[in-house]
Amino acid sequence: MSVITAKAVKSLRDRTGAGMMDCKRALLESGGDEEQAIDVLRQWGAAKAAKRVERQMSEGIVAISQGDSGVGMVAVSSETDFVALNKDFQDYASRLAAAVQAADLADGEVLTGSELLERDGFETLADELSSLRTTIGENLEVQKAVRMAADEAGAIGSYLHFGGRIGVVVQVDGPTDAVSGLGRDLAMHVAATNPTGVSPDDIPEEDRERERAFLIEQAKAEGKPDHIAEKIVEGRMRKYFEENSLLKQGFVKDPDTTIESLVASHGPDVSVRRFVRFAIGG
Repeated sequence: MSVITAKAVKSLRDRTGAGMMDCKRALLESGGDEEQAIDVLRQWGAAKAAKRVERQMSEGIVAISQGDSGVGMVAVSSETDFVALNKDFQDYASRLAAAVQAADLADGEVLTGSELLERDGFETLADELSSLRTTIGENLEVQKAVRMAADEAGAIGSYLHFGGRIGVVVQVDGPTDAVSGLGRDLAMHVAATNPTGVSPDDIPEEDRERERAFLIEQAKAEGKPDHIAEKIVEGRMRKYFEENSLLKQGFVKDPDTTIESLVASHGPDVSVRRFVRFAIGG
């Protein structure tokens, strides 16, 4: 059996951040080879994570990186809020967002974490996530990512809310001087209200039909005659669109002003192209 010195244990611990006893066991299993011991620790970390995978990962952080070429946004989950506040964890999320922002990814396509980390150029970040799991001792996952490319037709606004639990990017079309600041205001609004789409037409048909079917059953349960129920359902559907489409909502800073009116006040050529909202635990 190899003799494992305190110096060897300390060296491995300094490199990996793993516990002292885990480092000693890994060195014993690897015959004192430090590189093999690192692989052993990573395997143990993956195994531990697999055992915990059924635990709800309701904590984490959304990170955003914005540059001249566009914006990258990622959501990275953890099991506990303690880890969500860990500097190494937050630094990883920030570096991943920067890599997404700089990468040649499809504009506006929301990728799952596994899809992202399998892309060329993300191998090192995938390895770093595995190492971080071992160091922190908790299951960590990249939930999703998106890159929104900038162009000369307008501006992209971004906003992080609630300590990074919610992140939003919004793209606004129009003259740069006209849309300056509007994108961020809209991103803040989307963070607070969570609309389904920009306009009623952007709400998926299946969502519309599900809501309509619910409202019909609701009206029937209230004992309304069919001709009255139909009018009630149409009125409630209008309310549904107002609540779930961005343009029909009242602006959070001024509820008496709709987003549609707010956008129009910035000029006839200004419009909202799209938005993406990530929320931890939601």
